[in-house]
Amino acid sequence: MSDLIEGYLGKTVERKKSRVPAKLDYIQSATGLILGLFMWGHMLLVSSILLGEDVMYTVTKLLEASFIIDGGSPILVSIAALVIFIIFITHAAMGMRKLPGSFKQYQVMKAHANNMGHEDTKLWFTQAFTGFAMFFLGSIHLYIIMTNSDAIGPYASSDRIWSEWMWPLYILLLLAVEFHGTIGLYRLAVKWGWFDGDDPKAARAKLKTWKKILTYFFLILGFLTLAAYMKIGMDNAAAGKVGERYQPSAQVIEYKINSGRVA
Repeated sequence: MSDLIEGYLGKTVERKKSRVPAKLDYIQSATGLILGLFMWGHMLLVSSILLGEDVMYTVTKLLEASFIIDGGSPILVSIAALVIFIIFITHAAMGMRKLPGSFKQYQVMKAHANNMGHEDTKLWFTQAFTGFAMFFLGSIHLYIIMTNSDAIGPYASSDRIWSEWMWPLYILLLLAVEFHGTIGLYRLAVKWGWFDGDDPKAARAKLKTWKKILTYFFLILGFLTLAAYMKIGMDNAAAGKVGERYQPSAQVIEYKINSGRVA
């Protein structure tokens, strides 16, 4: 009963202001921070394809704990994807609390933002739009990884992107993730005053500069990475090798030696 009263009035039965909104804000901030940092790390890992197919293969096997388990175990990637998916859904649920519940509310918020001419308020609208897009695009991607963790590698990933027509989705997801993530981390830093120092106004200006730099950096890196996977996928399709798994250079050389092809 007390929870019902608190939900309607925003106050506890003791007439104290409810602390639930603050707790939910904290959960939203914590999950957003985890996801933002994860996405930056994820981008750096998948971009290993730019250093060569062997490098990307090695990174994949490291994530499968091949240094502990012989040959690695894709199930570990599935478990990691499931954990991220739970955090992702939790963050989305917390974020939905602040979205306008009707078109009328949206009109009021939009008019308020235009009247203020406040850049950070406009950033919130961008974050809300990209967050809505990510809810669908990100869920699809995470489901694919959870159920196909054994199909990650230079060839398998490239075939999925090109031959299975996932590249349009990944273009949209890349744009949504990078804008949402960098804006979100910027707004978190401002909200909690992590870098305020003695001059919060100057600190905010620096944060905006870093936000733009990081957005450009990860967008450029992301599109170069996507282009590399698409190129490999195109080559595989042209050569009739769709579905083949990548064999690292060292294993190919060893095979040739053992089969007597190399003197």
